[in-house]
Amino acid sequence: MEFTVGQIAQLLNGTVVGDASAIINSVAKIEEGKPGCISFLSNLKYESYLYTTGSSAVLVDSTFTPKKDVSAALIYVANAYAAFTRLLEEYQKAMQQGKQGIEQPAHFGEGSTMGEQGYRGAFSYVGRNCIIGQKVKIYPNVYIGDNVQIGDESIIHTGVRIYDDTQIGNQCTIFANSVIGGDGFGFAPQADGTYRAIPQLGNVIIEDRVSIGSNTTIDCATIGSTVIRSGVKIDNLVQIAHNVEIGKNTVIAAQTGISGSTKIGEQCVIAGQVGVGGHLVIANNTKVGGQAGVTKSFKKEGLSLNGTPAHDLKAHLRNQSLVRQLPEFEKRIQHLEKKQDSSDQD
Repeated sequence: MEFTVGQIAQLLNGTVVGDASAIINSVAKIEEGKPGCISFLSNLKYESYLYTTGSSAVLVDSTFTPKKDVSAALIYVANAYAAFTRLLEEYQKAMQQGKQGIEQPAHFGEGSTMGEQGYRGAFSYVGRNCIIGQKVKIYPNVYIGDNVQIGDESIIHTGVRIYDDTQIGNQCTIFANSVIGGDGFGFAPQADGTYRAIPQLGNVIIEDRVSIGSNTTIDCATIGSTVIRSGVKIDNLVQIAHNVEIGKNTVIAAQTGISGSTKIGEQCVIAGQVGVGGHLVIANNTKVGGQAGVTKSFKKEGLSLNGTPAHDLKAHLRNQSLVRQLPEFEKRIQHLEKKQDSSDQD
């Protein structure tokens, strides 16, 4: 698939300096660029590669001024990183447009419907009374239970398991081997020391434009719904328990676990390997650092949390500073104790 530099600039509302007729047929890192590729420069620590790259075109911020001559055509845009992301999205859409129709064998349950221009891969299973929108891609070996709803232009990658009554919005992407709507971890202790499984009767609701990484699990609610709001981005290997609610445009990195009935606000950023306890409330615009353990609610917006138990980043940094000084404090105390002992002997 080929485009001219000028066509790409028009798509991204950019301005070209250089050869607008050059043909682009691939993308590449700026340090690995070859003729026919387009790259981007966002982080200025990579600026030196701009003057040596083999790429035919490079996206740069509108405020950028090169220090030397550049052989590649420059496309000036408001934000090079965001523009490159947009370009990749358009390229991906163009590549996926060819996936249409139904491969065999594939099962489609009684009472289910699917919109036009969709794709169902071989060995996919769709249960009864499902409503699947237009241009939906369901890749091979996907399981979709009964009464599931999937909105327009959503993509379900191979090996995904979607349990009964799940609702998925428009333009969502669920990557390979994720499980949506499985039973939550609910067991009632019995008098004899055993545990009795609590039936999980709720469902999962995923709103529009949500991305869910590979091998992520989102449990159904015990009663009601586990809810992932619009624009949420979830990395690989994330566990979201029953009755959790994730607010709009929140981002969650890999190996994070969120316990049952916790409410995460909007526009939050949760780094990797974070553990969040159950029945908590995390306010909008909260940032949680990697490997933090959140054990209590934080209802003030805009905090940055770190450590275990998690607390405000400024306090966390002060504590770390004090910890580093502990050896020196110990020496001072020992010196004072020796001085006191000598004084007592006198």
